[in-house]
Amino acid sequence: MKALVIERKLARFAAARITSMVAPGRAGGHGPLSCQEVDAPALPVTDGSWHELRPRLSGICGSDLATIEGYASRYFEPIVSFPFTPGHEVVADADDGRRVVVVPVLSCATRGIDPPCGPCAAGQINRCERTAFGHLSPGLQTGFCADTGGGWGQRMVAHDSQLVDVPAELTDEQAVMVEPTACAVHAAKAFAGRPTVIIGAGTLGLLTLAAITATRGRTRNQGPVIVTARYPHQVAAAKQLGADRVVSGPELARTVRSLTGSMAIGDQLTGGVSTVIDCVGSSDSLAQALQVVAPGGEVVMVGMPSNVQLNMTTLWHREVAVRGCYAYRRADFDTALDLVGRLDLGRFVTQTYPIHDYAAAIEHASNAGRRGAIKIAFDLRDRPRPIRSVR
Repeated sequence: MKALVIERKLARFAAARITSMVAPGRAGGHGPLSCQEVDAPALPVTDGSWHELRPRLSGICGSDLATIEGYASRYFEPIVSFPFTPGHEVVADADDGRRVVVVPVLSCATRGIDPPCGPCAAGQINRCERTAFGHLSPGLQTGFCADTGGGWGQRMVAHDSQLVDVPAELTDEQAVMVEPTACAVHAAKAFAGRPTVIIGAGTLGLLTLAAITATRGRTRNQGPVIVTARYPHQVAAAKQLGADRVVSGPELARTVRSLTGSMAIGDQLTGGVSTVIDCVGSSDSLAQALQVVAPGGEVVMVGMPSNVQLNMTTLWHREVAVRGCYAYRRADFDTALDLVGRLDLGRFVTQTYPIHDYAAAIEHASNAGRRGAIKIAFDLRDRPRPIRSVR
């Protein structure tokens, strides 16, 4: 079968990192990724609990780009196994005839570990403590594990606990948005009805906004949601999804200052909003989050950070909390299924590519904002279908 494969070749990772630093998003930054003929992954256990899947669509995520372009944190090395096929945002056909979305977390249930770890027993699969154990090679998720394959290949395998049936009325484009929407549903739980800032209007920022505005109460005491956006199509999408204010990055501090009646001491506001949801995860976005969060407030990191530089004095002086927000619980997929259908979030799938055209796909995804795109995906269907424009 054909699959895109990432191999552990340090020279290629280094070359990709240099390319991405010198010319971000340029072709050539995909050094460790190649299209190969490989054997289909075998079922880890043949007791009927594992299934072979044929991916239909598979999205390109920011964590995929971080790995391909060589700037992912080395923290992940012990919980990734090589060579692996990426792709964890997947809608696929299962061997029993179902069309399914994959819950990619490789938790205790998928690894055959019994009794499960404490977090898994509590339903918190995103906090699983056994991601390098059991009858699978290390891998925090499908798409980062040598044994499971991933959505960027013609075959992969998944456990019963990872499969979510796709309703017949959902298109493949809507279904492939379910996994990132589940991330957003988990992140949206940070919203407590008070003024909130979302930094970033890429896929994750827009979906987090959608999860908040689609489920928040409509009482008058609900605080506004402010979103930062860089490009016109992001501004339009954020407004359409119900943002109360959409501003550029440089306008954010002034907007929050006006909203909260804060004053400024240098670059730091004296007040701010109680919650900032950072959907970027860079040094600049985290610094901006700390600039506008209120004393005693919370910064929620949804975008995957790597090695960032951050002045932490304000955390101490203003008693600010910074909290990570990784993945989801299984129940978040039920909410996500409803949202992608009700809000037609499949319209954010801007362009699809066959896997053999991976260089163009990676370049497009790396430059999605500049090119007016939101979500780029690989199309592995027998007859690829045209994609509608974002509206």
